[in-house]
Amino acid sequence: MHWIYLLLAIGAFVVAMRTTSLALMAVCLLASLGLFVAWVLGWYAARVGDSGRDESQMIDPAELRRLRELAEARKSAAAQTRQTPAEPPLQ
Repeated sequence: MHWIYLLLAIGAFVVAMRTTSLALMAVCLLASLGLFVAWVLGWYAARVGDSGRDESQMIDPAELRRLRELAEARKSAAAQTRQTPAEPPLQ
């Protein structure tokens, strides 16, 4: 849809360059500028809208706390296994 604004802006600019009336040229140039800004805003909204996050995939604070506790428990378990000395080899 936003590409239509670009086509209309180009059309208004062409009319502004071809006319001999100063008033019509001013109106067409303003219309061309407004349509070009509308095209830029529409293009930006389309680009940003595609990269938006899915809110259902976000982690709530309780789940985040549980994951942190789980990671801390794994880290402490790994540290304990490194600290326990290995049994001496049998001779």
